[in-house]
Amino acid sequence: MIEWNADQTALRAGLAQWCAALSADHVERDEAGEFSWDCWKLVRQSGILGLPFDEQWGGLGQDLITTMGVLEALGEGNRDGGLSFCVTTSMASTGVPLEAFGTVEQRSRYLPGICSGELIGAHAITESEGGSDALNMLTTARRDGDVFVLNGSKTFVSNGPIADVIVVYAKTRHNAGPLGITALLVDRDTPGLSVGRPMKKMGLRTSPISELFFDDCRIPATQVLGRVGGGFLVLDHVMKREILFSFIVNVGEMRHRLNRCLAYAKSRKQFGQAIGSNQAIANKLVDMRIRVATARKWLYDTAERLVAGHNVTTDLAIAKLLTSEGNLASSLTAVQIFGGHGYMAETGLEKDVRNAVAGTIYSGTTEIQYNRVAAMMGL
Repeated sequence: MIEWNADQTALRAGLAQWCAALSADHVERDEAGEFSWDCWKLVRQSGILGLPFDEQWGGLGQDLITTMGVLEALGEGNRDGGLSFCVTTSMASTGVPLEAFGTVEQRSRYLPGICSGELIGAHAITESEGGSDALNMLTTARRDGDVFVLNGSKTFVSNGPIADVIVVYAKTRHNAGPLGITALLVDRDTPGLSVGRPMKKMGLRTSPISELFFDDCRIPATQVLGRVGGGFLVLDHVMKREILFSFIVNVGEMRHRLNRCLAYAKSRKQFGQAIGSNQAIANKLVDMRIRVATARKWLYDTAERLVAGHNVTTDLAIAKLLTSEGNLASSLTAVQIFGGHGYMAETGLEKDVRNAVAGTIYSGTTEIQYNRVAAMMGL
């Protein structure tokens, strides 16, 4: 059980003052499917983007557990799930690998902007044909003297339409498996880079997503993140933090949803009594509570094991699976408890369902997580 100290509690409480403004008109913004630059200004002012990064880059120098604690508070207080996803995407996709693998020059150039939110980050991994099979990507980066010539395309790039810097994973050596992938820092204004139109999607509509196209983009070799052929190591490091950051936000959302349903079940009267006194409703609420506690424990326990240097492949897969599926179940239960009101867009609960579906797909589908756990069991 995580117990927050005074400094951690203050950080979580400090974020709370921003959440009402971040949540304003969230239903309308979701319906419009637009990223809010005004809300991004508030995100920047809150300081949350600099949480896990060293103070020399303008960050707050917080450890993994503290960062997750504040992100959990973001999920609990902010009703714009797409905006929260933009936050974790920029932090995890770009800031995290820069601090871990970047040169001093790379970190000096990009990290202050990532910490302040002046720069928005993204990473480009998925391709239309490959899906979760990242090792068989078709995007290539061919060495030509002091530059790499980047060709190919990526899809489902979160933050793609608004990103200033993108970590692009490309194949630099064929038939080399994980050692054939390299991570490259690509600026938005790079000649040959084209950003596709924002793609309409089921949920997380305020988090813009697009395709990226690379046509003979000449990327200086100094923009290699890590080492040539070390892209899979970078990606592995990133994905661990991406899962922990993104899904602890979902835990906060689940907690808020549970509290909302509890209040409704105690106040809503049917047949002369509160609906919460009905065992069928009470059991649903207990299930919601169990899902919150289970997901929260798995994510924080996994983070502690990661910090301690343990192999967390299985832990991450289970934590991601439990949280994503629990969040989806929780959102459907909330709609059911609220009945007809829950089905109406104005309550924001049907939006929660649409947002929760995404969690069973991104960062490795539910099916991929089952396969990963099975493989670790020797199956």
